[in-house]
Amino acid sequence: MQIQDKVAVSRVKDAIAASQNYLLSIQYPDGYWWAELESNVTITAEVVLLHKIWGTDRERPLHKVEAYLRSQQRDHGGWELFYGDGGELSTSVEAYMALKLLGVSQTDPAMVKARKFILERGGISKTRIFTKLHLALIGCYNWRGIPSLPPWVMLLPSNFLFNIYEMSSWARSSTVPLLIVIDRKPVFLTDPAINLDELYAEGVEHVRYELPRKGDWTDLFITLDETFKLAETLNLVPFREEGIQAAERWILERQEATGDWGGIIPAMLNSLLALRALDYDAADPIVERGLRAVDNFAIETADTYRIQPCISPVWDTAWAMRALVDSGLAPDHPAVVKAGEWLLSKQILDYGDWAVKNRQGKPGAWAFEFDNRFYPDVDDTAVVVMALNGVKLPNEKLKQAAIARAVNWIASMQCQPGGWAAFDMDNDQDWINQIPYGDLKAMIDPNTADVTARVLEMLGECNLFIDTGNLERAMSYLKAEQETEGCWFGRWGVNYIYGTSEVLCALSLIAPEKTRLSIERGAAWLVGCQNSDGGWGETCRSYDDPTLKGQGPSTASQTAWAILGLIAAGQATGKFAKVALERGIGYLLETQRSDGTWDESEFTGTGFPSHFYLKYHLYQQYFPLLALGRYQAISNFLR
Repeated sequence: MQIQDKVAVSRVKDAIAASQNYLLSIQYPDGYWWAELESNVTITAEVVLLHKIWGTDRERPLHKVEAYLRSQQRDHGGWELFYGDGGELSTSVEAYMALKLLGVSQTDPAMVKARKFILERGGISKTRIFTKLHLALIGCYNWRGIPSLPPWVMLLPSNFLFNIYEMSSWARSSTVPLLIVIDRKPVFLTDPAINLDELYAEGVEHVRYELPRKGDWTDLFITLDETFKLAETLNLVPFREEGIQAAERWILERQEATGDWGGIIPAMLNSLLALRALDYDAADPIVERGLRAVDNFAIETADTYRIQPCISPVWDTAWAMRALVDSGLAPDHPAVVKAGEWLLSKQILDYGDWAVKNRQGKPGAWAFEFDNRFYPDVDDTAVVVMALNGVKLPNEKLKQAAIARAVNWIASMQCQPGGWAAFDMDNDQDWINQIPYGDLKAMIDPNTADVTARVLEMLGECNLFIDTGNLERAMSYLKAEQETEGCWFGRWGVNYIYGTSEVLCALSLIAPEKTRLSIERGAAWLVGCQNSDGGWGETCRSYDDPTLKGQGPSTASQTAWAILGLIAAGQATGKFAKVALERGIGYLLETQRSDGTWDESEFTGTGFPSHFYLKYHLYQQYFPLLALGRYQAISNFLR
């Protein structure tokens, strides 16, 4: 038995060393870590559309997009929303559109297969609103079928029942430009000019360009939309030009010096479309900066060209630092020192959109990307604080001052129900998700269990304090959010494995005795959904089907989350799920590759539940390392 223990300890130690060496080998010279953030093909397809509309397509290697799209098409003919989903209609229509814009004939075998897939699922008329909007821009759908967004919305005061600051940051930064686009209803000529008549299952001559009614109270929004459209037809839209001008100013004020808007491609594309609708010239410096910013999200290989929806250097750097230090790298190792100093340089000391609702807070947060002054977020900020707390920097006073500023900002962002949201506070009017335009159901940013847990984990790990009453409110919120099975929902990672891991890591540090029963129930749920191979996995479909909670093929990242949650629960209760932990560690050891890395095809990050998923290419690297490091630290207790 002692020999086996020594072998196991040696294997864990070797796996940690190999993983550390890999992460250290890919650190950028400036000190940060950054890897691809993968989504579905619509982001790339929409960039093709953008450049065709601006006439800037020949200045980019868009010919390589064809090879990329072909490589992503599945045998069934469609394109996926997430890995292995069987294909998704709107995603497939946009990919087909892009290929046609790139000159691929509709008789091409790939297009024939795609068309069959699309028509079998109802064709263009069954796609999401944003797909139809993109098609309307080039005359492949009629603007009559697009919900109206009256420009006077821009003029509604921030204390009004509805205003642009009641939308989530991502919805706001994408919607304000569309107020201009949808008002102008442009139809742009492209080269080549295309139509997509063949993708209407009912025949293009039979299309009904109208918004569907549900037979419930939400039909009120359809009636309002009809009223807005009548006002447009009669040229009776109040404050129309004032609203357009306000939207234009808002867009220009929020462009970063680097050209970005909101740090996300939808906001960037929509802002550029708005400027095109306002007849800006492609040579205008504002437009040139915006187009270059889109270029910066591109990944080009010898044969392909694709666009990321966002970039994650701050997030990746903070997690890589935590994984390296928690797995035994010295807190003053040059690599983590350089990373820590880079993170300090990225702290945002400007007021952003968050300050509209938060009148008390002062700047001091971090964003996800290289540059995003207007939209820092709570989750990134909490992880950065933990990363900085774990390292020893040459200027510790500067570090501690940055941490204090960040914690004060986070404390000021607490929502009324007691939790924390990602980008705003009290951004929770759920009725907004019911408007026809909001068919992705992601119009708001309410507090969530995973972000709340991250804040509490930060407080516990770093021995930081907030008002006792506010802490109790957060604890009560998490207790109320626990599901009957014992798990917690994961808003930003897939799904209940992610949420449960986060909450267990938080409760074990902040209130282990008071929440012992909740911790034990959460740990038992994790043990109960372990796969036969020793790993854990959960499909993105669990957002739509609750019976799939904790079920799916094993992945390195989700296995690591489960291990982290079980270790935290064991430390809190003194009862370690020894067998489950050893099997989970065994899975990570067996699936690690010779270069110290892990691989996974599944998407384990969440953009919008049920509608948009992400694959962080470093999740399968730093989370397993973090899990192995924490397992090594408690391994003596398990023997």
